[in-house]
Formats: sequence, C-alpha cells, structure tokens
Amino acid sequence: MKIVIAPDSFKDSLSAEGVAAAIAEGIAAVLPDSQLICCPMADGGEGTMDAIVAACHGEQRALNVRGPLGFEVSAHWGWLADSRTAIIEMAQASGLQLLTLEQRDACRTSTFGTGQLIGAALDAGAERIILAIGGSATNDAGSGMLRALGLRTFDAQGSELEEGGLALSQVARLDASGLDPRLAGVRLEVAADVDNPLCGSNGASAIFGPQKGANPEQVELLDHALGHFADHCAQLLGRDVRDFPGCGAAGGMGFAAKAFLDAQFRPGIEVVAELAGLEQAVQGADLVITGEGRFDAQTLRGKTPFGVARIARRHGVPVVVIAGTLGEGYQELYGHGIDAAFAVTNGPMTLQQACANAAPLLAARAGDIIRLWNSARRG
Repeated sequence: MKIVIAPDSFKDSLSAEGVAAAIAEGIAAVLPDSQLICCPMADGGEGTMDAIVAACHGEQRALNVRGPLGFEVSAHWGWLADSRTAIIEMAQASGLQLLTLEQRDACRTSTFGTGQLIGAALDAGAERIILAIGGSATNDAGSGMLRALGLRTFDAQGSELEEGGLALSQVARLDASGLDPRLAGVRLEVAADVDNPLCGSNGASAIFGPQKGANPEQVELLDHALGHFADHCAQLLGRDVRDFPGCGAAGGMGFAAKAFLDAQFRPGIEVVAELAGLEQAVQGADLVITGEGRFDAQTLRGKTPFGVARIARRHGVPVVVIAGTLGEGYQELYGHGIDAAFAVTNGPMTLQQACANAAPLLAARAGDIIRLWNSARRG
C-alpha cells in the first residue's frame, strides 16, 4: 500500500516535517510493510522555507538582519545548491511573530531585513529566488526591501526618508541608480495566495493594516502614503502596477516585487508542491493524508489541504485530513477532493496540552484512520 503524507505545520507545535513523521509513525505501527512517502508542505506562510528545505534536502543559512522595527534579528533562508535556488521567508526577517502585540506598528515597520536576505541570496549566486510573503508585520509597499537593495528615497528637502509606510507620504524623488544590477539576472517568484491591489478599500492598508497595529485613521493615512509612493514609482519606471492582483500582499511587498523585480506570482502551495515533487509522488498512491492546525472554510482560499487535494484529485487518489481543530464550514471541502477529515484530539484538553502532545496524538489518530481504511479495503 502506497500512502503519501503531505501536511502543513501545526502552528506553535510541530513543523510540517514533524507532523509528517508523526503520521508516518502511526501508519507504520499498523501497516509496517506499507510504502510511506513524506512530502512536508506549506502554503507560502510561516514554515514554507522549512518545508521546502526538508523536501528538497537543501540547507538553511543564517544571517543577522534588521527586524521590522530596526532591531537586529537572526533570520534563516534556504538554499538549494543544485538548482541555485534561494527560499526566502519574509516572516523570518519582517514577520509579525518578531513583535509583541504592543509593538505592532504598521506606520513604522520596515521590510529592510527581507531585502538583506535577498542580498545574501545574490551573494550566494542565486539564479532563482522564491519569496514567501505570509505573516508580515509591515505596510511599507516593500520600500524597505528596495532600500536594502540600493533604492534611495528623498523628501522635498533632499533628505532620505525614515523607514516605514507612513514616511512614504513625503517622497519627492526616487533614485534607482544604485539598485543591485544582479537582480536583473534572477527569476523571482512570489508565493502568495491573495489578489489584493496595493491601494483602495481592498488594498494592503485597508485589509491587512489593522492586524498589524493600524487604527482607522492610520489606515487612511497609510493608503494615501502608499498611493503617493506608487505615483513616483510609475513616473520612474514608466508603468504603474499598483492594481495588479497581488500587489497588496504583505503590506505592499507584492507591489515592490512586481514593479522593480518583475516578479511572477504563484500560489504558495503550488510552488512548494512543485519543488517537493508531490505530483509525481501521488501517482499510483492508494491514499493521501494531509493536514493543518485549523481546518475550516478558510482552507478553500489556497491553504495546504486544498492544494494537496487538487493534485490528488487529478490522479483519482482519495484524501484524508488530520487537523488540530475542525472549524466552521470545513464540510465545504468535501466538494473539493477531501474525502474525510478528523480532529487530532481524543478528548477534552486545553490548546497547550494539545500542542505539547501533538506528535503522539497525530500518530494515534493516523493509526486509527489506517485501521478503518484497511478494514474497508479488505471488506
């Protein structure tokens, strides 16, 4: 029996690799002779770099960079030497998890550190960069990232602007003459699952600003500032991409990547699945098991189980989900290639208890599922 195990991470508990290993342990205890293929997955958010490095047998490299509020943080990025591909996870350098709730400040946070990671990838000789932009703490239209790579921004007095999205309202001149020329020789792919434009009621500031600390007045100011920055970018580049789907992703990081780096946008799960060889692994499989921390109607918006199920469905392979929690509307996924879904817990327990015992709980639930599956096959 061939079983493909392709889960996402369980946030605050296990990496995708850890989740896959626990599920495999549970299956092997019931079917020791089964062929188990582990393909850790991610959808472009936190854990994407870990999943790709694990699936592709790459390496992680560390670099001290500027965090979202300017203090130094230790960030990691992935390197696949055979294909000269760098995997950069924006959350590592510019992520919400680097700030306390009280520190969130959408007006001041900067993507400079993410630009430093891109610079490190260029130094390593990257020919392809995959930029996963989920979990950002920023709303600066990617201007910090561009500054780290050589763009200069000036106000009307000729002084360079401070970091952050709000300062962009003061832009009077941009100078791209110092932008790293190596960027022209690199293929940049943005792993993102949102199609928001940069500005407006459905833009970066309005939709994502509040979760990054912006109040209603600041949202309006930020939206104006990002639009002002986009005006100057259009004048400099001779084209305006602010309304391109995805340019509002990650506080406008999508805008900077598209406008200055000619980035291609792809669903995060699609990028990870391709690198991990999920399509090939699923061919000829009897069953696919996937999962995530919370499985609900939001999973339809391009999250890992949805993406895995689309691939499995093309090959006629049934899919079972094991989740930390089954949330509202999860049944909607039954019409999209998911055949059954199970929560990992085996009784009342706190979130802390579930997280602490995630591995044995996953192994036990996987074993239960395989017992039922095997019994049905024999019958």
